[in-house]
Amino acid sequence: MNRWIRRIRGALGLGLTWGLAWFGAGMALLLVVGPDAADVPFPLGFGLLGFLAGVTFSGVLGLVEGRRSFDQMSLPRFAGWGAVGGVIFSGVFVAVAGLGGAALAILAPVFAVSSAACAAGSLALARKADDRELLDAGAPPRQ
Repeated sequence: MNRWIRRIRGALGLGLTWGLAWFGAGMALLLVVGPDAADVPFPLGFGLLGFLAGVTFSGVLGLVEGRRSFDQMSLPRFAGWGAVGGVIFSGVFVAVAGLGGAALAILAPVFAVSSAACAAGSLALARKADDRELLDAGAPPRQ
């Protein structure tokens, strides 16, 4: 049971991290187009989508790379799984929202690229935090 709680906590943490990154992208878009451009404020909408994409990626990563640690995964492979998670999330989003295939053709590449970038950033942050913990413990950093 403890293993599942850790995985759920990790998925929620990753979702919050991605939500914050996508919230920042929504803020940038809001500054460009103005506050009256959409029914839902861009930062809130992007933040929610980022959270859900992060949780989806966490599920994909848990299924395919469940036994590996962060230092055993390459950055391109991690980003690739991020892109897969983005495509899966876009398909679910389009199906739930009742949008057509044209929307999927637009959203799938956008979510794939965004999720790949967030996945690569997440791995870089995780490795940096791991290196800092090693330094605090007195061990030499990995090369």
